Amino acid sequence: MRAEGTFEVASFVPTDTAPEPAIETAVPVGVSRLEKRYEGEITGRSATLFTAAYDQATGTGTYVAMESFEGEVAGRKGAFNYAHCATTRDGGGREAEFFVIVPGSGTGELAGITGTGGLAIDDDGTHRVWFAYELG
Repeated sequence: MRAEGTFEVASFVPTDTAPEPAIETAVPVGVSRLEKRYEGEITGRSATLFTAAYDQATGTGTYVAMESFEGEVAGRKGAFNYAHCATTRDGGGREAEFFVIVPGSGTGELAGITGTGGLAIDDDGTHRVWFAYELG
């Protein structure tokens, strides 16, 4: 099954959490907390732990995120976790993408959900998400 939606970042809060011991690299690592709001076949919200090594000046870096989603997927209510990461170079495209729904994390009508998915940002700034999933 496949469900698609759009999302907006409702909040992006950098934290003071940093890797210890501190190691200075050319691109520093930062950790943030995000909240996202979803619409479409995927509706609801997520709470996200977001870690990135990203150079704002060049648009080059990599992020790793763990999200806890609650809401509806194709009309089924519940919650689950999913993880994703990607790399950008010189502000363009996404490469080395990874996206997985955490097995065993589903609740309610989404209990048993497994699968993958993806994220994309349109030229107009619209953020898209999709899940390719199964319910077991």
